[in-house]
Amino acid sequence: MCLHCPSRSDLWQQRRAFLLAAAAAAAAPALAQVEVGKSSVARNLVPAENVEQAGVQQYDQLLAQAKAKGALAGDGNPQLQRLRAIAARVIPFAARWNERAARWKWEINLIGSKQINAFCLPGGKIAFFTGILDQLKLTDDEVAMVMGHEMAHALREHARARLAKSAGTGAALSFGAQLLGLGQAGDLAARAGTQLITLKFSRSDETDADLVGLELAARAGYDPQAAVSLWKKMGEASKSGAGLSFLSTHPSGPDRIAKLQANVPKVEGLYRAARRS
Repeated sequence: MCLHCPSRSDLWQQRRAFLLAAAAAAAAPALAQVEVGKSSVARNLVPAENVEQAGVQQYDQLLAQAKAKGALAGDGNPQLQRLRAIAARVIPFAARWNERAARWKWEINLIGSKQINAFCLPGGKIAFFTGILDQLKLTDDEVAMVMGHEMAHALREHARARLAKSAGTGAALSFGAQLLGLGQAGDLAARAGTQLITLKFSRSDETDADLVGLELAARAGYDPQAAVSLWKKMGEASKSGAGLSFLSTHPSGPDRIAKLQANVPKVEGLYRAARRS
């Protein structure tokens, strides 16, 4: 991987993309164009700041491990610069779905691995593995769909809800206390921390993330049709059976693709408006 520092022009391009996206966010329609239900009330059993803290801690640990193995991309890595430029366009629209996101310290990194994987932990901590970029040969539009999908999981607080549901009321409340140093909860906090990356969401969570991610990417000026081509690529990759970390928690299938195809027309206007701005 290239470890040279980014040039001033690269930094300016990323900053310009962020400013343009922020301006578009202010001008775009505020109402959601896709139809998703309300976030699960179960998530309220675990304080949001505690789950976000666990996400940040696990993210830092993962980056430290990757760096120790020489697998963490440096700032000058072209693939990482590409990811950060896409993120700079998408992130300004995040707070529409979760007002806490405006205060998150968003971060995106790239890890050298053949795994087909990407995730966004609570608190806005995004990571891509080189395998998902290289093996699927993703276009920028398709990368934006993956990124939007993973961001949507964090914005809709699916991990927070799943932890609350799986732990039970008493354990979930103890989990919050443990992270704050207010009491003992056995090893629940540790288990929850390691579960955040590999957490398997429900089918409804996945549909939720698909649709919210579709809208996020469209508002940022990425072609919504890429959501369909992305999951077709995922389906083909599933047949090879290699490095399918992403697909183990995000199964592909005709129903998923059909749902996305039905929702593409709802966000095409947002995409066209973003392209004109």
